[in-house]
Amino acid sequence: MIFNKNIAKKTAEVLLQINAIKLSPQEPFTWASGWKSPIYCDNRIVLSFPTIRNFVREQMAEHIVAHYGKPDVIAGVATGAIGIGALVAEQLGLPFVYVRPEPKKHGRQNQIEGYIQKGQNVVVVEDLISTGKSSLNAVNALKDAEVNVKGMLAIFSYGFDAANTNFKAANVNLHTLSNYDNLLEQALDTNYINDKELATLSQWNANPSEWNAN
Repeated sequence: MIFNKNIAKKTAEVLLQINAIKLSPQEPFTWASGWKSPIYCDNRIVLSFPTIRNFVREQMAEHIVAHYGKPDVIAGVATGAIGIGALVAEQLGLPFVYVRPEPKKHGRQNQIEGYIQKGQNVVVVEDLISTGKSSLNAVNALKDAEVNVKGMLAIFSYGFDAANTNFKAANVNLHTLSNYDNLLEQALDTNYINDKELATLSQWNANPSEWNAN
């Protein structure tokens, strides 16, 4: 859910500016899932640009307090959100942990790395939401540790129906700084894309698994 249109468009602007998000309707990317896609997003690039990194960190910290109140702990989802999650925790003066996709095979076999206690209030930080499955896997691990997950905040969401369904079914609140609709609006406003490319990008988002670049 987006609550600040200006921040949503500004976030989209800076992500396009540093090529954290690339739009290529004519020469689509191939995702690990095999999907053909006219968009590719790697928000870890944010960490390499101090001014933009600080903007994202500050906005995420403000959003967390506004929507969830100040929690006891910030949890990042490995690996993409470890860096930004730690920065957000630092901004708020809070402890930080991160959640692996699965427990380690050796040592203490941790899935949650860092110090966390039963009953603590946690907000999960994510860099990107696609279907939401890996993000909700992290939430489940935290719930298994008997902490109170207040919700999740991500930098960007593709806005897939599947994600909305998955988060609703899991009863997990999700907020994002920006999303696909605001991205397309910003890209069109700045002539990053034209009307024809906008139509292609909108068609993909409506049915990404079946979309054919041709």
